[in-house]
Amino acid sequence: MSYAAVLSTEAAFDRYEQVRDRLPGAQFCATPQACRTLEDVAPYVDAFVLDAFGVLNVGATPIPGAVDRIAKLRAMGKRLIVLTNAASDDHAFAVAKFRGLGFDFSADEIVTSRDVCVQNIQADLPKGRWGAVCKASDTLEDIDLDIVAWTADTQPAVDGFLMLSSERIDDALMQALEQALLAQKRPLVCANPDLVAPRETGLSCEPGFFTHALADRTGVVPQFFGKPFGNAFQAVMERLGAASPDRVAMVGDTLHTDVLGGAAAGMKTVLIEDHGLFKGHDVGAYMRRCGIRPDFVCPTT
Repeated sequence: MSYAAVLSTEAAFDRYEQVRDRLPGAQFCATPQACRTLEDVAPYVDAFVLDAFGVLNVGATPIPGAVDRIAKLRAMGKRLIVLTNAASDDHAFAVAKFRGLGFDFSADEIVTSRDVCVQNIQADLPKGRWGAVCKASDTLEDIDLDIVAWTADTQPAVDGFLMLSSERIDDALMQALEQALLAQKRPLVCANPDLVAPRETGLSCEPGFFTHALADRTGVVPQFFGKPFGNAFQAVMERLGAASPDRVAMVGDTLHTDVLGGAAAGMKTVLIEDHGLFKGHDVGAYMRRCGIRPDFVCPTT
């Protein structure tokens, strides 16, 4: 059976709903407040936690006006943290990426789902050798584990699987992973829970999409690091120190990761409509279908 998929917004939304029982629960506001930009949200919060794709950038392109908006929020004295479900590259790459896009985030102001995974995997998961589904160029040097790249061609003996990147995922690799998990149940860890990400040419399938597919077909219960799960928001609150969650706004383009996760963490939430998953769609209709509602809705950052 093929694992291949090209997801539309509708298909991605439906898939998020299908895996809803694997996501955290949360309480939501009755009616979102419409705003123009994040400057309208600023009076209500002391800090902004910013998703990357669909909020700061689309693929390798910064969202128009986002660099200036972030500078204005910083000038207002707002704390800023980037929280991105990104696990293909190490922390240094993420810092360089945002600087290359024109943003002035410091290394301490960026938290990736890979960072969260690296910080927690040793304490939370069994010892042993890990097989990483990763980019061909990934050295894995930032992950202090017995870890090796795992491909359909090599299939080294491992005690668990770590899903970092979808760059090399194809049917052959997914079928090999499925067979390996069916032959021997072992930990399956995903360091990027996103199903899709907005690119210049459309939506790309991300590690979360393939991890849920493996879970469906093998019965293995995966461990996720990143939004919407609490481990990601715990990492953010540790960076923010004494900040109260209800004075922090999680800003994102996706209901089931950014808004759901932020609400579950007790934060205010902001959905950006015009650049990410719901670009060109009636986001209100999707809110009514799933019951996930942000506190604020803005067309752009």
